[in-house]
Amino acid sequence: MNRAIFWFNEGVDTVLLRPAAKVYRTVMPDFAQTGIRNVLWNLRSPLTLANKLLQGDWDGAEVATERFLINSTIGLGGLIDVAGDHGLTYEYESFDQTLAVWGVPEGFYLVLPVLGPSTLRDAVGFGVEAYGDPVSRYLSNTHDDWASYTRAGVYAVDLRAQYLDVLDDMKRNSVDYYATMRSLYRQRQNNYIRNGKVDPDQFPSIPDYDSK
Repeated sequence: MNRAIFWFNEGVDTVLLRPAAKVYRTVMPDFAQTGIRNVLWNLRSPLTLANKLLQGDWDGAEVATERFLINSTIGLGGLIDVAGDHGLTYEYESFDQTLAVWGVPEGFYLVLPVLGPSTLRDAVGFGVEAYGDPVSRYLSNTHDDWASYTRAGVYAVDLRAQYLDVLDDMKRNSVDYYATMRSLYRQRQNNYIRNGKVDPDQFPSIPDYDSK
């Protein structure tokens, strides 16, 4: 089932998303793409802050708050990453990462139609965020759902544009493209959960010579 949905998604990507990403990257200068990405990051700030708090990451919550306040004002609504230029680095946080920190197992691997690679835990996290995102809730309550759809579409195109060359190269050189994407997805998610720190399980075991 996963492979069937994966190749369906590949068809959608070939016909729609990849061409849109190529046009986007060709038409939009680099500084404009960066500005759009900054705005998208800023709009995620409430979710980032909520997940930092739920994970007990108080320092991270403080950084997320400062980033939002600085970039929403001095940064012109997030268009300019003023906070990042002053050492307050953006960190992506999502509810599936929070579930992982709470000890919820990832469950089986799952490919979602259009949305792509996921796991059972990540799919639940995505659903909770999609429903509870305060920006989306506000737009829905003010009958501005078009803005939510536009935001999602721009995010998808911008993200795809960032990986145009990487994915093209991977598709050409992978013996099993599906298996490669599954492996990379899990590596990326694990990296997000550990906030870029090395997994201790990857360290080689060192014998205890003193006990002999």
